[in-house]
Amino acid sequence: MPEVADVFRAHGPVWRQTAQLSLGQLKVMSAIEQCRSAALGGHVLRCSGCEQIEVAYNSCRNRHCPKCQASAAHRWLEARQADLLPVEYYHVVFTLPATISAIAWYNKAVLYGLLFDVAAETLRTIAADTKHLGAQVGATLVLHTWGSALTHHPHVHGIVPGGGLSPDGERWVACRPGFFLPVRVLSRLFRRRFLEELTHAHRRGQLRFFGEYAGLADPTAFAQWLAPLRTCEWVVYAKRPFAGPKAVLAYLSRYTHRVAISNQRLIALDERGVTFRWKDYRASGRTRQKTMTLEPQEFMRRFLLHVLPVGFHRIRHYGLLANPVRRQNLAAIRALLDVPASIIVSEGPSPGTPAPKFVCRHCGAPMIIIDILLRSHPIRAPPTCRSNV
Repeated sequence: MPEVADVFRAHGPVWRQTAQLSLGQLKVMSAIEQCRSAALGGHVLRCSGCEQIEVAYNSCRNRHCPKCQASAAHRWLEARQADLLPVEYYHVVFTLPATISAIAWYNKAVLYGLLFDVAAETLRTIAADTKHLGAQVGATLVLHTWGSALTHHPHVHGIVPGGGLSPDGERWVACRPGFFLPVRVLSRLFRRRFLEELTHAHRRGQLRFFGEYAGLADPTAFAQWLAPLRTCEWVVYAKRPFAGPKAVLAYLSRYTHRVAISNQRLIALDERGVTFRWKDYRASGRTRQKTMTLEPQEFMRRFLLHVLPVGFHRIRHYGLLANPVRRQNLAAIRALLDVPASIIVSEGPSPGTPAPKFVCRHCGAPMIIIDILLRSHPIRAPPTCRSNV
């Protein structure tokens, strides 16, 4: 089966000479091309059981690499197990309209940041309203910028406990079974607040416009462009509650460290191009599952649309789950619910017995490093290329 790295290795060198890519995109390409290859060095391993000898090359650990995210997700989930509460959890999604997505490509840090903050504010504001829940809530939000066909489709997935602390912090307020907050109310407030903050960002000169959108730099033109967005529907939806804490962890393991496309979705790399599986959400039933073939250059372009700005956090915690107060709030909530400190017990070696870093795939015994493989060539800067992002 082909991998994303195979596409970059076969077609990337030529495409880079003509494509207008940012330094961040070039670094992602280089990292994926070299991941788990001799270019990054590695280890020679010997099994302590069956004496099998293997070579394990180093990973690039880039957050956009399809090969490196499984282990990163596992480590992150282990840290999140202790945060789960014995309550219903809900999945809420906030999506930017396609019109705004078009300018988000040139303003990733600003618009993605607004998407996070306004979605979190919307959840907390509606939940605090006594007409709905009347409580302080917390949320973990995860940014995805892609659709199934690799198109630019910014949205955040929110994982929210089904309830919150009363305003005085003295009791736990649970939401109605099977129902968190009304999505129409969430959608209206999300739309209003996002457009307000987007207007403020424009006034502060934080937005950049290019090509057909260059005229939006003018305040009057920008206001006219925003007008239809004040009346159209913005997509906010909530799914049914998860079936217990283990289901929450299973969901998070699929979503927190996902990249634009996994290697498992690739079917072929041949003279026709890159063929992969995708899901058409406009269809129903089995007809949703389809295949698509793109020219290698178009496949790489779409993949690199989703490279995030350097230092941008795509997983964020808000409200009761915000990093500075999470431990304190969870302890208070558990005391109110009269539950132990952790409801999930991690399966694995007992404390004090570290798990082996390398395990033999043949017999399962620990593997011992017997030699170190150095990089095949020194690290160098990516090729110089004019940036447009």
